Amino acid sequence: MNNIKETVVQTPITLTDSAVTALKRIMEEQNIAEDHGLRVGVKGGGCSGFSYVLGFDKQKEKDTVFKIGDITVFMEKAHGIYLIGMEIDWVEGLNNRGFSFNNPNADESCGCGSSFSA
Repeated sequence: MNNIKETVVQTPITLTDSAVTALKRIMEEQNIAEDHGLRVGVKGGGCSGFSYVLGFDKQKEKDTVFKIGDITVFMEKAHGIYLIGMEIDWVEGLNNRGFSFNNPNADESCGCGSSFSA
């Protein structure tokens, strides 16, 4: 018996069209199961204090669930204070390729853009 209750709320983050396209491609290439969604969060570490979490996962008890287009997103409610208003983009350039995080809550970011301080 599954006791996880799904609550859909207004999205605290945004995904650009290029990020959604990249996520759908990754989901298809890696055969991500339909019961998985995109986990967005933070964890301690990185050169600036916090690192971003971005990956596919099953819903957990403390998650807030929201939809961005066809993408189901899971985020622990406690992480919202660090991520509200953040935009995730997919970048393809000569020097880098991958997801970038535009976080208005970050006081500082590291050079690679994968960690921040708040």
